[in-house]
Amino acid sequence: MSKTENKAAEEMTEAMETTMRVLQERFLAMSEQLESRMDQMGSRIEDLEKNVSELMTQAGMEKESGSK
Repeated sequence: MSKTENKAAEEMTEAMETTMRVLQERFLAMSEQLESRMDQMGSRIEDLEKNVSELMTQAGMEKESGSK
């Protein structure tokens, strides 16, 4: 391999490593955001379930196991 080809191969390797590192960082950031949003959604669903249960209790429609 000539010096020019060797240098081009090294530059290509560096470019690919940099690209892969950037992609990995973006993937990790997106994964963290997704996990955070899923946690938030879980909390919101739990709050909604609690509010619905409280409203049903206030309306005199307490939970009856096995009914309806």
